[in-house]
Amino acid sequence: MTSHSRDTPQFFLTAPSPCPYLPGKEERKVFTHLVGRRAGELNDILTHGGFRRSQTIAYRPACETCRACVSVRVPVAEFAPSASFRRVLKANRDLIGALGPNQPSSEQYTLFRRYLDSRHSDGGMIDMTVLDYAMMIEDSHIDTRLVEYRRRGPDSGINGRGTGPLVATCLTDVLADGLSMVYSFYDPELSDRSLGSFVILDHIARAHAMGLPYVYLGYWVEGSRKMAYKARFLPQERLMPQGWVRFDT
Repeated sequence: MTSHSRDTPQFFLTAPSPCPYLPGKEERKVFTHLVGRRAGELNDILTHGGFRRSQTIAYRPACETCRACVSVRVPVAEFAPSASFRRVLKANRDLIGALGPNQPSSEQYTLFRRYLDSRHSDGGMIDMTVLDYAMMIEDSHIDTRLVEYRRRGPDSGINGRGTGPLVATCLTDVLADGLSMVYSFYDPELSDRSLGSFVILDHIARAHAMGLPYVYLGYWVEGSRKMAYKARFLPQERLMPQGWVRFDT
């Protein structure tokens, strides 16, 4: 019987299943486990190669006839917000994000359920229980943080925290060369704030302040309306067969 070290990754391939982004397509994924003392180092390497993390799994699309899923990252030093993004920042200048440990709360789960029910009622996460949510947040062997966004209070400039109800949350991995936005959700009733875009803009600013060159946005899928917003963050780099390629338009 052959034994394998926990520090030596083994890769597996899923069976075909319906694609969540493009109707009529099927998806397959290649995945491995992110465990052991080299989990952080392995996650960095795999992220550079187009993998994403979900709990202790790193995965990448491996579809036989489709290459629509493209990894996207924003070079933070070269990013300058467009006029529309400046309006988003202005609309949310009363919000502040507090960076903390990846610990779940009942308040987070309540907001998460409202977000799913409003925006992704037909998605694969709709049946997630509070225990499932806690596992999504806590189950990580790498440097993972949680950013909670609330309205600014009188002491926010001192303690870096907001006050009042939670309006947005983002689960974020800290990589050697950037921040990887694993999953974000927000109050669906505050649609005029464009909170999804604001959270990305805030992460770009955070990465810049931390001296990290990139923010990883996950997959952009051409032809998928759900993923179209990622193409607006320019300039950006997309992982092509020849490597990371810069796009300005």
